[in-house]
Amino acid sequence: MDQTRRGFLGAAGAAATTSLAGCVGALRTLGGAPDDPPAETADWQFRGNPQRRGVYPERSVPDAVRVDWRLGDVNTGEHTAAKASPVPTPDGDVIVPGDDGDLTRVTPGGDVVWTASTEATSGRGIHGTPAIANGAVYVGAYDGAMYAVDLTDGDRYWRTQVGDAIGSSPGYLDGTVYVGVEYYDPSGAMFALDAVTGEVEWDDQRVTNHPHSTAAIDPAADRIVVGANDGDLYGWSYSDREFQWRFETSDPIKGPVATYDGGAVFGSWDDRIYRVALDDGTEEWSFEADRSVMSGPSVDPETGTVYVGAHDSRLYALDADSGAEQWSFQTGGSIIGCPTVTADHVLVGSYDEHLYAVDRETGAEAWSVAADGIVTSTPLVTEDAVYFATRATEAYLEDGSGPSGGLYRVVADE
Repeated sequence: MDQTRRGFLGAAGAAATTSLAGCVGALRTLGGAPDDPPAETADWQFRGNPQRRGVYPERSVPDAVRVDWRLGDVNTGEHTAAKASPVPTPDGDVIVPGDDGDLTRVTPGGDVVWTASTEATSGRGIHGTPAIANGAVYVGAYDGAMYAVDLTDGDRYWRTQVGDAIGSSPGYLDGTVYVGVEYYDPSGAMFALDAVTGEVEWDDQRVTNHPHSTAAIDPAADRIVVGANDGDLYGWSYSDREFQWRFETSDPIKGPVATYDGGAVFGSWDDRIYRVALDDGTEEWSFEADRSVMSGPSVDPETGTVYVGAHDSRLYALDADSGAEQWSFQTGGSIIGCPTVTADHVLVGSYDEHLYAVDRETGAEAWSVAADGIVTSTPLVTEDAVYFATRATEAYLEDGSGPSGGLYRVVADE
């Protein structure tokens, strides 16, 4: 590894010993640093951009598919939240986080390049999906720390203790990493960390219950928004990180938030999908599903369509301006993971242990793939494959007789 990069953070880490607000501990560095100055935008982050829209019009999926390979022992725990999702590296590999607390880099052929361990080795491990920028992988874990590791070899750059648990996915913009943090109280906070050093730039401790939700960052609207288990959506200005408003629902907001055209779109466990104005936090519309909504919405700005799943087993397509239903697709189990929208299809996993591809115009099924275990990760579509991860099966959790959660690579069935 470049000794200049190691030396840079060595000096920064030696000076970073000050205790921070709330439950924040001292900055702890273990050698190395991402390149300085940092990149303005990430190579990849959860849902594709800081607005968390989850739409990839340049990608397409085959008309028929088959499983190319499965890598086991990715997820081994029983926590029922949506599990973290695979992300692509700039040179064609994928990185998959697991609830065992490990990050694993894998080639398209299924070979493991490296494994990087966090200190969340028992319990819930990693549930957030990493961001990749500056030649580094950024992720939070259930030990309450944010991590940066080297993309090439998995060596740790820094670890910053910011709370008791992190279940959300970090956002990256202009050299800063944003993430929701949970405390045992229960309470929570939003944090901004320097991407190079891991030092805390800003935090707001006003969240009253766990922000397991993933924040959206929308510079055009000058807003950062995140939901929490208290049922509230919180909004800050992006430019000066000042608190602006709070929007109340009647049950937890556990899923990611997406922003589009001045609005924040998200689901609540009160069985509704909402659009809230980013400028003042007022409700613009809500749509009632038959059960709770934990799935994070995808929002296509070209067609003005919201795609989102629900515990009622349906994938919905809604008008982004009015919330009117355009179609719904029925699966055989709850949908708590986020859909991925491509040029012609919407991909989403279900509790019925299948990954589905649905025509984005009509809602008709194009194909499905059976898996071992519940599919709650967000599908990743690359130029030549689809990747997704599963949770551990009940048989594995009971006595080890069934498969643990795995990473799947799906390719065209020619």
